[in-house]
Amino acid sequence: MGLFTRKSTAPAATTAVIDPALAALTGDYAIDPAHSSIGFTVRHAMVTNVRGSFGEHEGTLRLDGADPSRSTAALDIRVASVDTGIKDRDAHLRGDDFFSAEKFPLMTFRSTAAEALGGDRYRITGDLTIKDVTRPLAIDLEFNGSATDVYGAERVGFEGSAEILRSEWGLTWNAALEAGGVMVSDKVKLTFDISAVRTAPQG
Repeated sequence: MGLFTRKSTAPAATTAVIDPALAALTGDYAIDPAHSSIGFTVRHAMVTNVRGSFGEHEGTLRLDGADPSRSTAALDIRVASVDTGIKDRDAHLRGDDFFSAEKFPLMTFRSTAAEALGGDRYRITGDLTIKDVTRPLAIDLEFNGSATDVYGAERVGFEGSAEILRSEWGLTWNAALEAGGVMVSDKVKLTFDISAVRTAPQG
């Protein structure tokens, strides 16, 4: 059952029917960083993957249960919170070879479009800014459902992913390997596991 619409089983000429339960999710939400994760995976030395995450982030969602194209998202990620489990590697990522965290403390995403792909699948497109470079990014998402938690907070959940070429955002540092290839791949997979709490209903 999709977040925004359920299509009628009547002939194609019949317009889509809005599911009242899903339309009721329309409203403003704040991403809960304690129950969300934003991670990445990158190939190291051509043979294995290094995984990491950003521990400090905040964001907002505006969900429109009647028209998914009117839904929006904004996300701020503090790049100094990068964590790959290795202190020296994390310090290198924070430095000028990669994120220049002191000069550019935030990585940001601001949506520009949203669309339903069918079922529980959606795509949100927007502008990703890393350092001083802004480029478009499309994130494919799956709606995991909604619930009221034990504290009475209304929650929605999404998980999604996207792939980028880090060189397109000016993250070009690398080192050649003796046997050929490079130390760090250009392609990076981003992952999103989001729990968001309603802050305001439809209005």
